[in-house]
Amino acid sequence: MITVPRPVPGFFGYLCHQINELSENPTDNINLGSPKKSLPKYLSASESIRLLKNIQSDFYERDYCIIVFFLNCGMRLAELITINLGDFKDDTIKITGKGNKERLVYLNTACQAALEHYLPARAALNNLRDKEALFVSKKTGRRLTARRVEQIVANCLKSAGLDNMGYSPHKLRHTAATLMYQGGVDMLAIKEILGHENVSTTQIYTHINQQQLKQAVEASPLADTGYIAPQYKAMTDSKQDTGEEDS
Repeated sequence: MITVPRPVPGFFGYLCHQINELSENPTDNINLGSPKKSLPKYLSASESIRLLKNIQSDFYERDYCIIVFFLNCGMRLAELITINLGDFKDDTIKITGKGNKERLVYLNTACQAALEHYLPARAALNNLRDKEALFVSKKTGRRLTARRVEQIVANCLKSAGLDNMGYSPHKLRHTAATLMYQGGVDMLAIKEILGHENVSTTQIYTHINQQQLKQAVEASPLADTGYIAPQYKAMTDSKQDTGEEDS
């Protein structure tokens, strides 16, 4: 079977259907091939630790917890902002993914430590309005928007000297999956943690139980980092960037 570059059939289609220079398209039955897929971009383990150690924020506990959750649980941005306090049970979190499909993800030591430090800081807010939302604004007390979380992640990356490198909340999700895989986690377990619909045919039949899912999260090299105390003094309002949403 012949494979040709994808622009070629379009050119012959133009000659055939647009300007009537050809009676039929000679590439109609030719395999176009599959477009190349770029490899997912991710932080290395050392870059991830660097990110965690260089967070500068006026709400450090919250922003630290956000980064830890992205790096260890591999959740999507839309999943993170919809987390409620009632979604936690023992050492698991219920995540609502695409199509409102729910999955359980185990919280490793790093996630539990970050959560234990954030929850008291959240409870101390005197303007808390969205009482069920896990991640809320310090100024408004309302659930964080996706855009605000993007800003928080961007600021944390900048503080760590990792800005302008194409990283984003979704790249932190890639990082979580990659570090688990590098730690020897089975791809099917990673599929369950990330909430993907499919995996390659040879891996579909691998049996996954709840203990394997827990071991998968524990295998992350970031799992035992514990809580990292603020490395910098809290930022003053005068140093905050202008034009951003309320933190």
